[in-house]
Amino acid sequence: MAVLKVLEIMSNSSKSWEDATQNAIKKASKSVKDIRSAFVQSQSVVVKEGEVTEYRVTLKVTFEVK
Repeated sequence: MAVLKVLEIMSNSSKSWEDATQNAIKKASKSVKDIRSAFVQSQSVVVKEGEVTEYRVTLKVTFEVK
């Protein structure tokens, strides 16, 4: 039986929500091993002068505890 833990993380990107998600997983995987899945809990943007300047995501990342 595996024991899993959920970690909530936030990330951003100037390109897209998908890029923000990739950035989050890439960064988290440097210190968290055995990541199994990620759930995008929320998405938001920063708007300046009528333009989207930043995409933000909040993820719930699930990994195995050994």
